[in-house]
Amino acid sequence: MYRRRDDPRGRMIADITNDLRRYSVDAQHIGHAFAGLHGLNATDLHALIAVMDAELLGDPITPGRLGEALNLSSGSVTALIDRLERGGHIRRDRDTADRRKVLLHYADRGATLARSFFGPLGRRTDEVMARFSDDELAVVHRFLAEMVVSMREHRDAVRAARGEPGRGTPEPAAD
Repeated sequence: MYRRRDDPRGRMIADITNDLRRYSVDAQHIGHAFAGLHGLNATDLHALIAVMDAELLGDPITPGRLGEALNLSSGSVTALIDRLERGGHIRRDRDTADRRKVLLHYADRGATLARSFFGPLGRRTDEVMARFSDDELAVVHRFLAEMVVSMREHRDAVRAARGEPGRGTPEPAAD
């Protein structure tokens, strides 16, 4: 993506870009290994990540928001949720404040499988982060958060250029 430049900043930018690419590829391989072990396809895996991310934010995702995040039709989302629910990966719950609203959560079985598989990676991640000061981690966090926003904006631009419906990342919204 970036050509190596002769100046120190240019070399650092190229190195960081290459590291991000390698990290992304390796993360995809790990995710696909998890999916393969549990009979999941790539869309299933992306759905589970969206459910997990929403729960971590304390704002469980709805089927509508999941469809927006994955750029899927309503019918495809229903089939996806049915499949993941049958496999014990997620569960549907009614919102206690609005019983018409369905919220998606990790099911106990799915959470146990994920913890078992990704636990060693989590420990490795903790070991790496322990080598950085709080100030260094704050800079890394800011950088990665801005890269995520940039990547999602680019993804949405690519979708728009391909004529796909204008769908973005899951955000809090009523269903």
